[in-house]
Amino acid sequence: MIDPMNRRAFVTGLGAVGARPLAAEAQQAGRMYRVGMLNVGYGAALVQSSPLPRFFQRLRELGWVEGQNIAFERRVAVDPQQDLDVVVTELIRARVDVILAAGGPATLNAARRMTKSIPIVMVASSRDPIAEGLVRSYARPGGNITGIVTAPPGFTGKQLELLLSADGRGNSRFGVLWDTTTGPARVDEQTAETIRALGIDFRHFDVHTPPDLDAAIVAAANERVGLIIIAGTPRFIGISRQILELLTKYRLPGISVWRSFADAGLLMAYGPDLKSEFGQAADYVDKILKGSNPADLPVEQPTKFELVINLKTAKALGLTIPPSLLLRAEQVIE
Repeated sequence: MIDPMNRRAFVTGLGAVGARPLAAEAQQAGRMYRVGMLNVGYGAALVQSSPLPRFFQRLRELGWVEGQNIAFERRVAVDPQQDLDVVVTELIRARVDVILAAGGPATLNAARRMTKSIPIVMVASSRDPIAEGLVRSYARPGGNITGIVTAPPGFTGKQLELLLSADGRGNSRFGVLWDTTTGPARVDEQTAETIRALGIDFRHFDVHTPPDLDAAIVAAANERVGLIIIAGTPRFIGISRQILELLTKYRLPGISVWRSFADAGLLMAYGPDLKSEFGQAADYVDKILKGSNPADLPVEQPTKFELVINLKTAKALGLTIPPSLLLRAEQVIE
């Protein structure tokens, strides 16, 4: 069900302006451009988090002033299975010029099922856009989708290596907590190579609805999983407290792409600088509104990753983090 409070809070600007084609005219003086902002997540977790202000700040730096030459249509699909078609339809009817799709599920559904003509800029997406059929290649996307990939090929393998380095107890059975509303769990070839090289047993535990969370983590504990990855879906931010409580109960060290998880008590976080990504997303929106075709705008991969280690959690779990790993961390929480 769509959260009416979130919708009322996010919708700004009234009126309808025609949706522009992919090879649209250059920016028109005096025209009010409309940006659709689409997010998936319980409680609008990602849209209300800290990276988004950088998006608006960067647009202002590029000369876009809300209410003067740009307006935003904000929508949140609280339950992606029930709400996405509804909110994307609303954006199409609002005749937005471009859609900022925050999170993989938003991108996938907006692109595949609803529109092939409105340009879509993806951000904070941990899905492989080539494997999902969203783009032809990173260099030449070839359709109406471009943007920034949060988790490039091999990223999960890197998280596995970091967890293994932090644990030091010889665990060989890893798990990933997976949000099935984003699609089936997949392992890219680079990560598969890491799994084979490390000789580990890698399993996934599915969460389809919030009540599934308890059963998934209990199953991981029963199968003697020693270390767990929290998949990078915005939906998990909304239930992060429950996730952390269960991991603490079963003494499971974990890692997430979201820094907020480590701040709240998860052992580690490793991922790109999301503020920088949202700034890059604003650059894409600016180029598209000024006439660039998304088919020709290369999909970017992150170049800077941040490691955060919660030393307080490590001590509670009886883990001794190697000094070499602590030196690599951007932040150590004590």
